[in-house]
Amino acid sequence: PIATPAQVSNRLRAICIGVSTGGPDALQRIIPKLPAGFPVPILIVQHMPPVFTKSLADQLNRFSPLTVHEGSEGMRVEPGNTYIAPGGHQMKVESNGMFELLRITDDPPVNNARPSVNYLFQSAALLYGGQMAAVILTGMGNDGLKGCSDVHQAGGSVISQDAESCVVFGMPRCVQEAGLSHHVLPLDQMAGKLCGLVGIGAVTCR
Repeated sequence: PIATPAQVSNRLRAICIGVSTGGPDALQRIIPKLPAGFPVPILIVQHMPPVFTKSLADQLNRFSPLTVHEGSEGMRVEPGNTYIAPGGHQMKVESNGMFELLRITDDPPVNNARPSVNYLFQSAALLYGGQMAAVILTGMGNDGLKGCSDVHQAGGSVISQDAESCVVFGMPRCVQEAGLSHHVLPLDQMAGKLCGLVGIGAVTCR
């Protein structure tokens, strides 16, 4: 089932992406297509062990107009930047009253995952409320289901990858079966959708 379109208030302030098996290829088909000056930050959890997340961030950074970082403690969260949770740690986003910051913790695994999609999404739902979009891509298991539920309840937009373009249709399937997805899209339409959500014409997306 498809959820009723989200009434996202005013404008988006952040996009969060959760992905597991098949993730590096999926991210290569989204992040490099987004234009420089993308008006909101993108926060990503890719299930990966330490070291590999740094390599993934570096690789995406080479091919993207956006600046892609492996997240680190206290890093400011700013538009035009993408942050990948470091392997072996949890990543959440908080405000200190002036800026939005990454918090990197050694909190326990959630859904057997560290980094966990749920952990990031739930912190983002608390901070951004309806002014965010959650994207669930290919992956095994159900990490991200609770986080998407929180985003949905906060009034944010939930987007999930369709079965045909997934390497493993696990994480998106759980979100779709729970009726949480406002949009179900093939991988190659994701970049255009994200541009549309932040008010950039799809033609700008390369």
